[in-house]
Amino acid sequence: MEGCSGRIPMTPKVLEFLTTIPRGKVVTYSQIAEAIGYPGAARAVGNALHKNPDGDRYPCYKVVNSRGELSGRFAFGGILEQQARLEAEGIKVHDNRVDLTKYQFIIH
Repeated sequence: MEGCSGRIPMTPKVLEFLTTIPRGKVVTYSQIAEAIGYPGAARAVGNALHKNPDGDRYPCYKVVNSRGELSGRFAFGGILEQQARLEAEGIKVHDNRVDLTKYQFIIH
């Protein structure tokens, strides 16, 4: 439980969700928020990602903004490292952006 509100912290849910993203796909902050039951909490998802204890186990590099842009503050080595990890999965990055129409993981 977190604080007096009795709410379960969202960070563990965010981290667990990261493990479901298929190779070669990305998701947006808002997609994660909605998928874990916190619609409209994209910013809170970003904050949770900054608490990621293990960038290899929980692949936060697969998260981009709603325009497909990479994070300028990727916690595990910066934007160039995020790009390198995405490209290692076959995701093309152009001008710090991925094509969401091609690479976005569609959650059913």
